[in-house]
Amino acid sequence: MPTFSLLASGKWRVQVRRRGMYRAASFRTKREAKDWASAIESQADHITAGGFIPVPRGSTVADLIDKYTETVAKVPGRTKAATLAMLRREIGKTPLASLSAVTLRDFIDRRMKQGAGGVTIAADLSFLSAVLKWGRHARHLDIPERLAVDARASLKHRGLSTRGAERDREPTDAELEALYGRWRANRRQRIDMETLCRFALASGMRQDEICRLQVDDVDRAARTVVIRDRKDPRNKAGNDQTVPLLPDAWAIVEKRLTDRAGAHVFSRFWTLCARLVRRDYILPLRQRQPNNCP
Repeated sequence: MPTFSLLASGKWRVQVRRRGMYRAASFRTKREAKDWASAIESQADHITAGGFIPVPRGSTVADLIDKYTETVAKVPGRTKAATLAMLRREIGKTPLASLSAVTLRDFIDRRMKQGAGGVTIAADLSFLSAVLKWGRHARHLDIPERLAVDARASLKHRGLSTRGAERDREPTDAELEALYGRWRANRRQRIDMETLCRFALASGMRQDEICRLQVDDVDRAARTVVIRDRKDPRNKAGNDQTVPLLPDAWAIVEKRLTDRAGAHVFSRFWTLCARLVRRDYILPLRQRQPNNCP
C-alpha cells in the first residue's frame, strides 16, 4: 500500500514500495498522489508479470523514433534520416500502445499509392523494425517488436518484390555525357555531380564512402586510400579497408590533395551532405517538444 503524508508546504508526498520497487513524489492534491501511486503499482505488477514496462500513456510512435535517434543514431546517414522523418510523418501520431498490424497495413497502402515499390517499402519497414527492437530490448518497453518484420513478410502476398531488379547493362558514354551536360548547364547545381560520378565509376565506391574520404588516409606513394567504417551487413564500425586507386580515380584525387590535415578529400561534398542531414532531420528534431518515452 502507498504511504501518504501532508507536508508543511501543503503538498502531499506519496511513497510506493512494491515488489522491490521504491518510488516517491510530491503533488498538489491527494487525488493526484493517489492516481500516480496507482499507476506506479500497476507498472510494478506489469514488470513482474512480463519483464517489460507498459508503454507510457500518451506516448506515440514519433516519441519512440525521436528517443531512438537521440540515443542511438545521433548523426544518421541521409537515407536513414530521411526514412525516419518519413515514418514520423506517416505514422508518428499513432499512440504507441495502439500500433498494430492494421496500422502498418494502412501505411503500406499509402506508400504504394505514393509510388513506392517493394524494395523501398521493405527498407522503410526494416528501419521501423530497428526502432521497435531497440524500444523493447534497450528500453524494455512492452511493444510488439515483430510487427514490422511480419509486415515486411506480407509484401510478397501483395505481389511486391523486395529484391531490386538486377542490372543488365552499364550506361553508355553518350548517356553519361548527356548527364554531365545537364549538370553543367544547371546554374543551381551546388554539388559537382560530374566529378562525383566520374570518381564513383573509376573507384566503385558508394556516395557516402566518397564524401567521407580524408586526406590523411590517402597514401600518395602506394596510391591507396582507407575507407573508414565501410558498409557491412553485420557491423561497419571499425570495418576500415585500404583500397587501391586506379589511374582514373587517382587523377581525380591527386588534384584535391593538399596539406589540409584532417580535411576531407571532397570537402564540399561532405559539407553539403552533412548540411542536408542537419537541415532535414537534426534541426527539426531539436525543435520538438520533450517526448513521453522513458
